[in-house]
Amino acid sequence: MGTMRSTSPGPRALRPDGDGDAMMAKEQGGNAAARRFPSRGGRELTLDPAQPLVMGIVNLTPDSFSDGGRFAGPEAAVKAALALEADGASILDLGAESTRPGSDYVSSDEELRRLLPVLKALRPRTQAALSIDTRKAKVAQACLELGADWVNDVSGLRSDPELAAVLRDFDCPLVLMHMRGDPKTMQDSPSYEDVLSEVRAELGQRLEVALAAGIDQRRVILDPGLGFAKRYEDNLELLRGLAALHSLGCPILLGASRKSFLGRALGGESSPPPPAERDIATLASIAIGHRAGVAVHRVHQVRYASEFLRTLVALEGHKH
Repeated sequence: MGTMRSTSPGPRALRPDGDGDAMMAKEQGGNAAARRFPSRGGRELTLDPAQPLVMGIVNLTPDSFSDGGRFAGPEAAVKAALALEADGASILDLGAESTRPGSDYVSSDEELRRLLPVLKALRPRTQAALSIDTRKAKVAQACLELGADWVNDVSGLRSDPELAAVLRDFDCPLVLMHMRGDPKTMQDSPSYEDVLSEVRAELGQRLEVALAAGIDQRRVILDPGLGFAKRYEDNLELLRGLAALHSLGCPILLGASRKSFLGRALGGESSPPPPAERDIATLASIAIGHRAGVAVHRVHQVRYASEFLRTLVALEGHKH
């Protein structure tokens, strides 16, 4: 799988040119696309689609769609995060605001109340990169000051105009996700004429916003936002066409884990299994993402994903 080490940053990524067909993008998903992502504290990840990384989800919310309210306190969350690292997670994504469809906005102070005790206890006990799933500048800054490495912004720098400056100043990796609207209303009436072309264009626009704010493109990872302001058919089309996103010149993160479109694909519209029973379906999405050159897979069940990817890599003949 991908590696973590201490060394210098890799070469500057190409600026997005907005074209290039899916086949060319898929070919770029091999070793030539490997990129080093230095993090604070000397931790560095190599993002290589040929040896993809697993990001483990640590939900610190009472109302996330899959496992909200799971932890009784900070120590329980820390133990769960360390278990995810032991299972193969190179990155741990800590989130304290649910972004499931229909979820309510959470204040920065409440996010920090949930996040900081876990982050303070976890940072000295893990070698994994710590990602903070937030769309707020105040939360990002406080967590980066305490040793967090990445920021995962589901809003694509649309929610908080001050966030880009924080990320620029800390020079940290940023996951830039596609979403229309906000979590509360995003599934009310999503509509696309050509979802793949529109998502690619809109991600390109958000990337340009990041670059204009002074964020280094070598720090940006793109997430197509499966399940965020997307209909069932939109999610399937995006998943099948992921390789086209390589034309934007950034590594791709895929976050399909346990989402409702997988439940519908598995059990039909009338009887989808509950989120905790969608891990095998998640592996199917990972297989498609791997063929498309995805560099990071964000999942709930890390052991399954890690073993599945290690097996794929070995069968393909790549070393890990």
